[in-house]
Amino acid sequence: MASTNNVTELIITGLFQDPEVQRACFVLFLPVYLATVVGNGLIIVTVSVSKSLRSPMYFFLGYLSLVEICYSSTVVPKFITDLLAKVKTISLKGCLTQIFFFHFFGVTEILLLVVMAYDRYVAICKPLHYMNIISRQVCNMLVAGSWLGGFIHSIMQVLVTVPLPFCGPNVIDHYFCDLQPLFKLACTDTFVEGIVVLANSGLISVLSLIILVSSYIIILSSLRNHSAEGRRKALSTCASHITVVILFFGPAIFLYMRPSSSFTVDKLVAVFYTVITPMLNPIIYTLRNAEVKIAMRKLWGRRNSRLE
Repeated sequence: MASTNNVTELIITGLFQDPEVQRACFVLFLPVYLATVVGNGLIIVTVSVSKSLRSPMYFFLGYLSLVEICYSSTVVPKFITDLLAKVKTISLKGCLTQIFFFHFFGVTEILLLVVMAYDRYVAICKPLHYMNIISRQVCNMLVAGSWLGGFIHSIMQVLVTVPLPFCGPNVIDHYFCDLQPLFKLACTDTFVEGIVVLANSGLISVLSLIILVSSYIIILSSLRNHSAEGRRKALSTCASHITVVILFFGPAIFLYMRPSSSFTVDKLVAVFYTVITPMLNPIIYTLRNAEVKIAMRKLWGRRNSRLE
């Protein structure tokens, strides 16, 4: 860290200041986080042990659920414990660590959603060549590429931030550490750093969104040549993916592609994509996917038979 740093600990303002509201949020968000871990964990276990879920689509879904748990866990556990604390603090190094993993898992999820859209494109538009194109080796490479892309993005964000001097104040106006609130505490002009960070995040987000939208436009157009049953099955699968994409990108577009607003609004929107969305994903995929529901019932039935 730069020698001009006098700040080693940051105070987090949190979501709300009223103690009663904070306790109510604790009671609300703790079950939501537990549901996130259990729901996504159940998908990981089901995909891992069920022989009927061996296709690449479920291989990617298992990794998406793993990333959801990791992504939520970078922010939510500390956020929940801070709701019961009078003074919410985090070390500067801890803050940078949280930023690194938040961006790492966030971009990894974006890239996995792109991979899943590509998988559906090949499955629906090139069904005869699907197993040759999306082989297990290709699946592993696509997942590894998603993790690598998230790592490169995140390390760039942190390398831009580490040299900045922080000499006071030390109050970060958010409920977790993110780049823009942290930049406001730097004792120097952060215009260039802000542009670099925005370009890094914006380029990945915009390109990924263009690829996702283009993929689903092509997929929906090609469904006209399928049978009614084929269209129904393809639409059911794609609807889950499209819903998750909207839930993930919608809040991000609201936050980063509009004129700046109050941090209160930004914090409430951030709650949606850090706390709520990771919980909704397993619900979306299980409710709309008969194969996953059947596999989960079999897994649960097998467990009950062993206990009897």
